[in-house]
Amino acid sequence: MTRDLDTTAAPPVSATTPGPRRRGLGRLAVVAAIAGPGLVAANAGNDAAGIATYASAGSQFTYGTLFFMVLVTIALVMVQEMAVRLGAHTGKGLGALIREQFSLRLTALAVFCLLLANTGLVVSEFAGIGAAFELIGVPKWAVIPPAAILLWSLVLFGSYRWAERIFLIMSLAFFAYPIAMILGHPHWDEVGKHLVVPHMEPSKSFILLAVALIGTTVSPYMQFYAAAGVVDRGAKPEDYKLIRADAILGAVFACVISLTIIIATAAAIGGSGPLNSAAQAAEALKPVAGQNAELLFALGLIGASALAGAVVPLSASYAIGEAAGVERSVSRSFRDAPLFLGLFTAQIVLGATVAMTPVDVIQLLIGTQVLQGLISPIVLVYLLVLTNRRSLLGKAANSPRYRIAATTVVVGVAGMSTILLVQTVLGWFGLG
Repeated sequence: MTRDLDTTAAPPVSATTPGPRRRGLGRLAVVAAIAGPGLVAANAGNDAAGIATYASAGSQFTYGTLFFMVLVTIALVMVQEMAVRLGAHTGKGLGALIREQFSLRLTALAVFCLLLANTGLVVSEFAGIGAAFELIGVPKWAVIPPAAILLWSLVLFGSYRWAERIFLIMSLAFFAYPIAMILGHPHWDEVGKHLVVPHMEPSKSFILLAVALIGTTVSPYMQFYAAAGVVDRGAKPEDYKLIRADAILGAVFACVISLTIIIATAAAIGGSGPLNSAAQAAEALKPVAGQNAELLFALGLIGASALAGAVVPLSASYAIGEAAGVERSVSRSFRDAPLFLGLFTAQIVLGATVAMTPVDVIQLLIGTQVLQGLISPIVLVYLLVLTNRRSLLGKAANSPRYRIAATTVVVGVAGMSTILLVQTVLGWFGLG
């Protein structure tokens, strides 16, 4: 849209056999060339709300949700791939395609669902930043406003490629959790068993958490951001192989981090029940850092919340800008893209302001993920219909086998959401 995709790969390899150092640098160069919107979008799902949800899964059901997360990983890979394929082959974001391919009412429904899901999520990101600093003794009122200004400045005064690199650097915070998992000495035989053996419980608490896991892993905003990011990056159909690799790499990496958070928490406080505070979740990192566990947890939470604190409002701004048919790009000035950047600014202000109030952080974080899980099927239906249309994508449309697999994913997510809704309604009448 504004800048061409940087597809520079590793430098040519000499005829002589490269040493370990050169091979290592070559691999890093390839990863750096591939990394982009897919990796950013998927990692943003491991935000403050995501960490709280995964930690709650480990504390409540120990390793019981691991197989379910394997299924969610497969779903995320497929969903993200479809989103970036749309962006690469059409040169348009998901919001613009919905506007062109569906009626005005259906377009309004898609935008409304995204805004509804994102509103609470933006608040939760700043609440997560505040909770992280409170773990190390810094009051949230002293950090949330500066954090909001920094994130706002990052988008307002930088190009897309510059902002993307900052987002990728923020993702390094997630490596705290694999370390916690390894040094937490979990029961590896139990981990292996639960990764391959299906496990489901009919309880409302398990279903609630399962829907929250779907919501935080396959979040609606991620598909809007991934497709729009590909367009903003200037990608073209010939760049699809790199774009596809980025989407798959990002989805797998994000879900591996999710699994390590569940395992790390299960090893430390598994079976202790639902979490009530960020400090309680920090117990999962004590095997790594002892009494400094809260500091390590805080650093991970800060990086995760800051990443999603920028990506979540950007996704809504992209969607609304695309639906309205106006200029939308991080690389544009406020004068060139007033609606796009104005919406981003408004979401940052709203999220930071509400996060300053006394809120139950853990309940807010998990609650937003349940809402994401309920809305995800609606957005996924749009995505599935668009990628099935040969009139739109030609040969790049879903193949018959891929269509069946993608439909199964959408039906599965919708089924889980329906079960939660039925349980909730029955609970209102004392029948749950």
